[in-house]
Amino acid sequence: MDLDRSPSVWRHRQLAIAILAVTGIMLHLVLRFAMGRPDHESVIPLWVVLGLGGVPLTLELAVNLFRREFGSDLLAGISIVTAIILHEYLAGALVVLMLSGGETIERYAVRNASSVLQALARRMPSVAHRKTDSGIADIAVDAIAVGDSLVLFPHETCPVDGTVTEGRSTMDESFLTGEPYVMSKAPGAAVISGATNGEGALTVRADRLPVDSRYAKIMTVMQTSQQHRPRIRRLGDQLGAIYTPIAVTIAVAAWSISGDPIRFLAVLVVATPCPLLIAIPVAIIGAISLAARRSIVVKDPAILERVTRCRTAIFDKTGTLTHGRPRLTEVVPDAAFEQNEVLALAASLERYSKHPLSAPILREARRRGIEPPSATSIREEPGRGLRGNVAGRDVAIRSRGQLIARVPHVASRLPDPTGGLECVVEVDGRYAGTMRFRDEPRAEGRPFIRHLGPKHRFTRTLLLSGDRQSEVRYLAEQVGIDVIHASKSPEEKLAIVQHETRNAETVFVGDGVNDAPAMTAATVGIAFGHDSDITSEAAGAVIMDSSLLKVDELLHIGTRMRRIAMQSAVGGIMLSAAGMLFAAAGYLPPVAGAIFQEAIDVVAVLNALRMAFPTGKLSDFQPPAE
Repeated sequence: MDLDRSPSVWRHRQLAIAILAVTGIMLHLVLRFAMGRPDHESVIPLWVVLGLGGVPLTLELAVNLFRREFGSDLLAGISIVTAIILHEYLAGALVVLMLSGGETIERYAVRNASSVLQALARRMPSVAHRKTDSGIADIAVDAIAVGDSLVLFPHETCPVDGTVTEGRSTMDESFLTGEPYVMSKAPGAAVISGATNGEGALTVRADRLPVDSRYAKIMTVMQTSQQHRPRIRRLGDQLGAIYTPIAVTIAVAAWSISGDPIRFLAVLVVATPCPLLIAIPVAIIGAISLAARRSIVVKDPAILERVTRCRTAIFDKTGTLTHGRPRLTEVVPDAAFEQNEVLALAASLERYSKHPLSAPILREARRRGIEPPSATSIREEPGRGLRGNVAGRDVAIRSRGQLIARVPHVASRLPDPTGGLECVVEVDGRYAGTMRFRDEPRAEGRPFIRHLGPKHRFTRTLLLSGDRQSEVRYLAEQVGIDVIHASKSPEEKLAIVQHETRNAETVFVGDGVNDAPAMTAATVGIAFGHDSDITSEAAGAVIMDSSLLKVDELLHIGTRMRRIAMQSAVGGIMLSAAGMLFAAAGYLPPVAGAIFQEAIDVVAVLNALRMAFPTGKLSDFQPPAE
């Protein structure tokens, strides 16, 4: 049974064969025991099951055999053929039921384990309100084109990524970011698909097609992740390839020693199908679903198994071991401006931005009791900073380099650069002031670094950053990391991670943007996804609720998945092996053996389903209060 086959035709065929097998077996039992019909009449339903269900399955397995693909499924084919030869039609029909029913059980279990994906799909609207010169018309979301004006009524979910052109409101983006962001929206502000509108109506210009929106890409990433074959599942296939010849050997030995071919059939029936091929994918999908409920998007399920073997942890600096939300430490105004004036103008724009420097500016404005005036015509373009109109004044927030490149002579008026971050404010094309920031370490940083060794067996931690030596050294001392690499370019970061990965398997934790090459080179890449594109190919997992606690939860989810998957697989093999020995000794006839094996499959799947529904905490890390 090839569990990777996903087309609906295959699934429906398996379900139809399972229904046929159940119906045929029930009719046989009724005809034989309830109606007392002779054997040649009561076995007719079983012949139908074997002909319409068993023959196609056996031919499918014969093709796999011709391709030299030896799995535990092969045992089922041998069992069906042997049952027909020995006139054990009921046992053969039960094997057909096990083969087709196993696929059906797995699909049902995966559907339950994937409840988060279903919730994501249900959340998106199917209809949008397009605004034209003649009015507002409802259209299918798939019909939205780039540039369309869409009306978003109160409490509706935004169907596309776009820009507000009319109206003012707030939008709840917590479902996507994992954090309680309620962002103010005004003309010029960006909106993301999946966010929920507040009390006001908005007119939004569609900047992307629905299929290209952030929300749709999250759905695509999570759906695709279910189809990957992580190493632990390939290990299940390998175990099946070893298990098959052992089972056949035991069956042949039982027949040779006893002289009874029924024992040969009984052994193979008990060994068919091995539950590891059903339970392991159920555990994997359960782990993906569980991680999603914890604001962790697992893009590559293989990382859930790899992460348990990693012994070196490599951290980026900004936004990983620091908050990525720096504190405003100083406002240095130009001679013609006041501190609070510069801060008020900057805060007016920044409340419509999700740039990392917006939050500290707004916090400082609130601390000083400053009420920012309204802003309009907001534009935030990559490489050009943030611009808008505040009380009739053209205000821009840029980097020092952008300002000097545009107005070189202003360089002499800028304060000397210091450690940390900064931005400059322009008002009506004139330099108005400089704001300085410092990105403070996370309070959870030091205890988390200490936690990695005793709880997850990490033996080495590194801090890797493009920032200056002094900044990196300061952070390393705060969090307790001895090995640092500062002022490194992306190419140098890549070389360092490649070197470390050759010595031991590595986890790289970063923002998934500038760190993409280094993250790809690591054994496991984990991105903090608050400000990065969820579809970055670099990361194997993206943590939407950016915190080190979530990293610990991911480590525990990986450990739990491997433990439960191997419990189901190895436990199923051991129970099957015991059943084979009883069958070889003549204590378990074919029909009873089939029932016994079906019970093993159900137990294995139920155990694997525990992965999606854990009891107790998923982490033993206790972060300190901020």
